[in-house]
Amino acid sequence: MSTRPVHPAAAGTLSRRSLLVAAGALPLLAVVAGCTDAPPGADAVTPAQVDQLAEQVAVQEQLVAAYATAFTAAPDLAAAATALADQAQAQLDRLRAAAPSVTGSATPSGGTAPAATGDPRADLRAQVAAAAQSHATACLDFTGARAALLGSIAAGLRGQDGQLA
Repeated sequence: MSTRPVHPAAAGTLSRRSLLVAAGALPLLAVVAGCTDAPPGADAVTPAQVDQLAEQVAVQEQLVAAYATAFTAAPDLAAAATALADQAQAQLDRLRAAAPSVTGSATPSGGTAPAATGDPRADLRAQVAAAAQSHATACLDFTGARAALLGSIAAGLRGQDGQLA
């Protein structure tokens, strides 16, 4: 095994390792500084976005109602999917908290609920898929925490769709 001679760094110069460590820490410092010094109103919503959030609250309310309808029509589905209904309700609660001044239910502009087929599980899956698509589409019009919330809800609903299959 050969050894390389070690040349001590001259006083006042950085070693290659020190330079790499410092360069690696810079992005982390920038992120930390960015998280703590957000400009005022950085996550403010426009009036149009307030309306979009109200629509997304209405979409989620329809989904929660669809779970109740499906559970009434198919008690075996209720036993298997109660956790999913609870998740949809929790998502609705988070949406309501993120939507400034949403007082009542808005009517979703994307149309009505998917047509009923008579199969409670299939109808619920269609409603879950429609809500996921609505939230994913709306997510693109937001930034920050609200975009993350809508995207997270959309992803969670896509997972629910798969579990209901």
